Amino acid sequence: MSGRTRLLIGLSAALLVLVVVGMVLQAIRTLLWDLSYVLPPWLLTPVLLLGFGLIAAVAVQVVWPWWQQRRKPHQPASTTPGDSPRNRREAADRSLVNVDRLIERLQDDIAREGLQAERDRVSEELTRGDLVVVVFGTGSSGKTSLIRALLKEMVGEVGAPMGMTTAAQRYRLRLRGLERGLQLVDTPGILEAGEDGRSREEMARHRAVRADLLVVVIDGDLRSSELSVVRSIADLGKRLLLVLNKRDLRGVDEEKRLLEVLHTRCRGLVESIDIVPCSASPQSIPQPGRKPIQPRPDVSGLLQRLAAVLHADGEELIADNILLQCRSLDARGRDLLNAQRSREAKRCIDRYSWIGAGVVVANPLPGVDLLSTAAVNGQMVLEMAGIYGVEMSRTRARELAVSLGRTLATLGIVKGGLSLLGAALSTSLPTLLVGRALQGVAAAWLTRIAGTSFIRYFELDQDWGDGGMQEVVQQAFELNRRDTSLRRFLEVALQRVVEPLQRSKPEQLPPRPEPRVVEEASDLEHPAP
Repeated sequence: MSGRTRLLIGLSAALLVLVVVGMVLQAIRTLLWDLSYVLPPWLLTPVLLLGFGLIAAVAVQVVWPWWQQRRKPHQPASTTPGDSPRNRREAADRSLVNVDRLIERLQDDIAREGLQAERDRVSEELTRGDLVVVVFGTGSSGKTSLIRALLKEMVGEVGAPMGMTTAAQRYRLRLRGLERGLQLVDTPGILEAGEDGRSREEMARHRAVRADLLVVVIDGDLRSSELSVVRSIADLGKRLLLVLNKRDLRGVDEEKRLLEVLHTRCRGLVESIDIVPCSASPQSIPQPGRKPIQPRPDVSGLLQRLAAVLHADGEELIADNILLQCRSLDARGRDLLNAQRSREAKRCIDRYSWIGAGVVVANPLPGVDLLSTAAVNGQMVLEMAGIYGVEMSRTRARELAVSLGRTLATLGIVKGGLSLLGAALSTSLPTLLVGRALQGVAAAWLTRIAGTSFIRYFELDQDWGDGGMQEVVQQAFELNRRDTSLRRFLEVALQRVVEPLQRSKPEQLPPRPEPRVVEEASDLEHPAP
């Protein structure tokens, strides 16, 4: 912009300001002139000032906030955890953010690195360009032949023996009218015998989970094992095309009957229109005295259906697949974090169990009741809440501990625990030690049951579930009374509680009887002369 242009704009603006100021002054003069007819001269100025004050107040209350809002830079609406994602991409991004938070909390380096690598792979999936179609089926169904027919070139070794494709192989092609490229993935056969066969099947399933679209190849009626595989994949939310291969080996009537059977078996799993017959590698037709005729592959129906699905729903399939992978990754991260929290919580329970036992042994009471160690258990609950990332007051933790202690007493677990542990301890301890040892060991065992119950409580996001606290406590009791669990607990209890009691000072126990009574009896039998 030249200097002359800027000067003209400045002069125009100044002139506009003068005109506006003149109009305002003229309006004020007109207002004063009109008011002078109805008001005395001494009241004109106060009324005018009052009017200006009202105008200023309106400006401060309305105009100023509006002006401040206009001056703020535009910011996208922030999403809170309660907001619903607007699309699948946003939902996937949120899942990745959750995974990042989970990774920060993991302490195991190997688990953290593995989850981070998987997270990076899924993040790359968000920006990929190709549609991924995985060809899935038994080793003899003709998967590789089908891919070869689709690509119109040899892409792999094909033969009758099962297990010919031992590793997943990718092939890229373009479909007319489809902006994205297409990757066909040939997977190892499923349902093969032997350790190698199971390993290859696991690889094939792993590839299937990452597919945008699955093409399941069969060569006859679905066996129960094949139907179970199809059902498990469909339950993941994957779109399936079921390809009935080797149609050249069947007559028209037989094929029609077989398609009807497949439509019935796959109802609710695969749409009828997505069950397509084809012949990937037709058998040659012999001619006496001449070279056999090799028919061309008949895959046009499959190619048309594949193109129709990818053209209509390709973008949706990619979005659904990526969102599914993100949610699966999020679930895996939560499982790792829950396993870590569970280990830390169990160490916490173990520590407070023996702290509670020490409190009871040091201050023996007439009976054992979890309420007597409510302070110890309340502190345990508070520490467990920190492990699970829950903010909890000390008062709330103590209330939970007392409430669970009452539930233990109501269900008869306190008395049942005393009987169970008393029978086990009485066989290996002298009578003088059973009382105090039983109180301490029982306190530790009941604290362990309470801690196991609270693990369940925190895993359910501070909820006891449909059965309430009583059902959770009962399940924890049954878990801790199992032979293996109880045996391990008693082994540690003997070291932590019983052995220290046995090593305590002799004067803490009643004096042992002296053999003098026996000598007196001997003197009675042989009186002195």
